Amino acid sequence: MKVTLYGAAGEVTGSAYLVETGRARVLVDFGLFQGHGKAEKKNRVPAGLRARGLDAVLITHAHLDHVGRLPLLVPAGYRGPIYAHEVTAELAGLVLRDSAKVQAHDVARLNRKRMRAGKPLLQPLYGEAEVNAVLELFRPVDYGVWTEVAPGVRARWVNAGHMLGSGSIELVAETAGGLRRVVFSGDVGPPGLALVPDPEEPAPGQVVFLESTYGDRDNKSPAETLAEFRAIIESAVEQKARVLVPAFAIGRTQQILYHLDELFCAGVVKPFPVYLDSPMAIEATGIYARHPDLFDAEARALQRACELVRTHRHVIPCPTPEDSMRLNDAPGPCLIMAGSGMCTGGRILHHLKHGLWRPETVVMFVGYQVEGSLGRRLVDGARRVRIFGEEIAVRARIHTLNGFSAHAGQSALLRWLEPLTRVGPRVVLTHGEPRGRQPLAEQIERRFGLEVLQPEFGETVEW
Repeated sequence: MKVTLYGAAGEVTGSAYLVETGRARVLVDFGLFQGHGKAEKKNRVPAGLRARGLDAVLITHAHLDHVGRLPLLVPAGYRGPIYAHEVTAELAGLVLRDSAKVQAHDVARLNRKRMRAGKPLLQPLYGEAEVNAVLELFRPVDYGVWTEVAPGVRARWVNAGHMLGSGSIELVAETAGGLRRVVFSGDVGPPGLALVPDPEEPAPGQVVFLESTYGDRDNKSPAETLAEFRAIIESAVEQKARVLVPAFAIGRTQQILYHLDELFCAGVVKPFPVYLDSPMAIEATGIYARHPDLFDAEARALQRACELVRTHRHVIPCPTPEDSMRLNDAPGPCLIMAGSGMCTGGRILHHLKHGLWRPETVVMFVGYQVEGSLGRRLVDGARRVRIFGEEIAVRARIHTLNGFSAHAGQSALLRWLEPLTRVGPRVVLTHGEPRGRQPLAEQIERRFGLEVLQPEFGETVEW
């Protein structure tokens, strides 16, 4: 068996693993590279992938960096099944349709400038037709159920605790050398993440592909993070401030809504308007509401006990651009959640353009900011940034709450890995920048005495 990495190798985005045996070729995830410049240029089907020759595609979860290149497969000749949890399939539809719309908008804007300059026009990576075609290929799977996905290859999903429907994938393949077992962690959630249960333990494999987004550190504990969140919200209410949250529409948005519900239902602050300025976030929140059976016990209990949670009268959807523009005049206190989570596009850019230069604005980052993104520059303390070609002074108060991250930190990743070490697997660290991978590799080697690989794009791991 061999696995070739076509993304998330030495970087966080673009997850893609090509699994090959003597009888089958299976792709695990096919995510979009996010950021700018060189990252975006890799958003294509690599020549070595040979999409037409794939037997199956397996998806860990519905975030863009894990599903965003899927629509490229159909024009490249793929017609096979795409296996994913039922909720992942629903959410992937939202993510991919939104991605197509964002690309069309961004390309149209760029092409207006290129036309004036006499330059060749650009094309989006894909459009609605490609998205619809690839969504037809999805086949739902349940947690804990073995599914034959290709000749001689079986797979099982276990809850990864990262977002609703997310899973780590165990894969067992029959080869000439005997059975080969491999585990793909996907994105592993931290213990205590709101709404979703804690990660489940997969069965051991001879090789484990482990994410390393926060492999260099532990984020703040849930208790510390919630205390900081509460202080920010209380201060915003007292000062009648506008809070801007660049939020991932799926997962993080619902998590923030849940923690606001906790504060409102406990009487810590009076409910204030919470604007969902993202059609995708609005739809995703509806999907979450339709699957309460997948919530953790605490979320189900709050839902039963608090009328505000059941009615969500304070949550105001803003589906249209006109709704979004009206928020420029919305008085505080209020909270505006808009995509994208890394400030690489979407409506949050307009709110940042109108709000960053105001000292009374609060910007709250609640997730990882990839290298090269506007969000990363703000988190790193930039005093001036460019948005839509205009230089904007940064006077707003910037808060980073990495404790809300849906990614496990170093200690939690080591705890997740420990039960799998009893068979002495090789560990392959992916989905992390060098600053995350190297410290985690050193910890794994020191604690467990295991071989740890840190491959780059296009490299193959074989056993």
